[in-house]
Amino acid sequence: MSGSAEEFAEIINLAPLAFWSADAGLRRIHFISRAAHALTGFDAGEFEGNPDLWFSRLLDADRQAALLIHEQVVRDRSPGRYQARFHHRDGSVRWLDNYVFPALDDAGKVVRQHGCVVDVTQAKQQEEALRKTALVFEHLYEGILITDAQGLIEHVNPAFTRITGYTAAEILGATPGILSSGLHDKAFYELMWSALLREGHWSGEIWNRRKSGEVYPQWLQIATIRDDAGAVQNYVAVFSDLSRRKALEAQVLHQAMHDVLTDLPNRRSLEERLLQAIAQARRHGNQLAVLFLDLDGFKEVNDTLGHEVGDVLLQLAARRLRSCLREEDTLARWGGDEFVVLLPRVDGLESVLTVAERLLAVLNVPFELDHMQLQLNGSIGIAQFPGCGQDVSTLLRHADAAMYAAKKEGGGKYRLFGRSVAPLMLERSLLKRGLQRALDGSEFVLHYQPKVDFHSGRIVGAEALLRWQDPERGLRGPVEFIALAEEMGLILPIGEWVLGEACRQAQRWHRAGHELHVAVNLSARQFQDPDLVAKLAQILAESRIAPCQLQLEVTESVAMERPEVGYAMMQECVAMGVGIAIDDFGTGYSSLAYLKRLPAREIKIDRAFVRDVVSDPDDRAIVGAVVALGGALGRRVTAEGVETREQFACLKEMGCDLVQGYWTGRPMPADAFEALLGTDRLFV
Repeated sequence: MSGSAEEFAEIINLAPLAFWSADAGLRRIHFISRAAHALTGFDAGEFEGNPDLWFSRLLDADRQAALLIHEQVVRDRSPGRYQARFHHRDGSVRWLDNYVFPALDDAGKVVRQHGCVVDVTQAKQQEEALRKTALVFEHLYEGILITDAQGLIEHVNPAFTRITGYTAAEILGATPGILSSGLHDKAFYELMWSALLREGHWSGEIWNRRKSGEVYPQWLQIATIRDDAGAVQNYVAVFSDLSRRKALEAQVLHQAMHDVLTDLPNRRSLEERLLQAIAQARRHGNQLAVLFLDLDGFKEVNDTLGHEVGDVLLQLAARRLRSCLREEDTLARWGGDEFVVLLPRVDGLESVLTVAERLLAVLNVPFELDHMQLQLNGSIGIAQFPGCGQDVSTLLRHADAAMYAAKKEGGGKYRLFGRSVAPLMLERSLLKRGLQRALDGSEFVLHYQPKVDFHSGRIVGAEALLRWQDPERGLRGPVEFIALAEEMGLILPIGEWVLGEACRQAQRWHRAGHELHVAVNLSARQFQDPDLVAKLAQILAESRIAPCQLQLEVTESVAMERPEVGYAMMQECVAMGVGIAIDDFGTGYSSLAYLKRLPAREIKIDRAFVRDVVSDPDDRAIVGAVVALGGALGRRVTAEGVETREQFACLKEMGCDLVQGYWTGRPMPADAFEALLGTDRLFV
């Protein structure tokens, strides 16, 4: 071998590839490089002395294919290639890639086969891992979304399409914001991104929106993928649809808390709601009532017509009873033919009796059932908090006892625990006649309570408060008659009179040189009146006051009962120049997401939080939070029910804008209020 040939052979032996050369029939191996040892565990000499060694170490599944490639190279006189699994001497199996080339003589006949062998085990393993990963990606039940560092979607799996409704073609290049439900505020997403940047991952429950528009719950896990330098490469989100689980949980909870026959809340549910209502009533100084109702005559129906008819009758009775109640009230089935009504917020005994009368009235209408008319009646026992009991069991027990007292008197009646109803019924009848006379005979008057600016100490406004100058009973407050006025359908004309009189008084003060606004409370019925804006425009025109001198006060609960309708109504009032204040703030169940949209200029903190603001850290924290919220939203904050110097000083220090309460002035007639204005008194 010449020097150059030896050098070439040495170079080949140093290469990591195993080069080989054999005759055309592979009966003799002429040359194999040293790299064969690393690839197979066998030395070159072992292969040269045993040409069948190579094929004997191939897996059975690969051996025949390898032989066919070698035959094809000879037959077609063209290169070939195959990959085969080789049993290494150390017991492992290696993937080896064999490239085969024919060597031709001058006549074009194949006289030798040359080749090189490469170990591709690692590549094969990576390929298999990628294949399995792809299978997982494609078949995983959870949805997967991968974005680039800028948050643009690069990949989604089929489960993503199944869950969201978006195909890959529709979503690629978009941002995950396309899935947003709009139910989470800015702070929610800020916390999510903070965790991603700080910890590299985030998981939690989130509500997103499908392509169809349906909002649904997800359990979402997001991971940050970084390169070797620590820069963000991708974000990977894996999520599962919680809709079915949530629905099942809700179904199980509903079944546990509701009666199977009527679908009304059951005993357990009622007791929990009553416990919560008592806690709320204690905190806010409210009253509540429990009405225990038994169906008179139901046992006879059950005994004569059978339980199936009785069950249908119970369902029909439940629907009628429910129709008499407010959304916030609870009608529960206690058992058998007994029901319990919870009124969590009542304005005195009259409003409770009104409900009891409605319940008895709807039961007294004959039931049409299978071409039969069935007559029922009811007996109702009433217990009020706090007068008739301070806890759940006592209130229910006393209401039950009162119901049995009504039943003993023949049924079709209601009874109050420990009290006779006859005087109350007479009083109610007299009150009805007196209310109609009061509206017709101008017995209503307005008193005005000062609203004082904390910073200047001056009176800047007045709240108009309705009073009834009853010629027989003297001056009466609204708690004594407003509920009955609502029932009689008088609340709209009374409310219209209040608005007109307040505006006329504001004009009289304006002429006297006193610039201040007058606030008027709107009832729920007034706020829902479609003609409210037109009536306001007429009253403002007739009284000739600037719209900015009038402020309408709407309670938080009323404003949020139908938020979209309320928002539109307020916008129209604001467009006229009339101010809006949210009254009793903090006592409702509203959403801040809706509340921030309401065009109110003022927030009035309920007196329940002001009462103990000096001594109760929780109340002080709540008031401080409302003041901060008002400042952030650009609303003035008024504190109601301020009765002491200490409360005044505390609220002033906290940054309240306006104050109203006995400390700065009780409600008073218009002439007394004007006299107070004339003193130019400062409140500090």
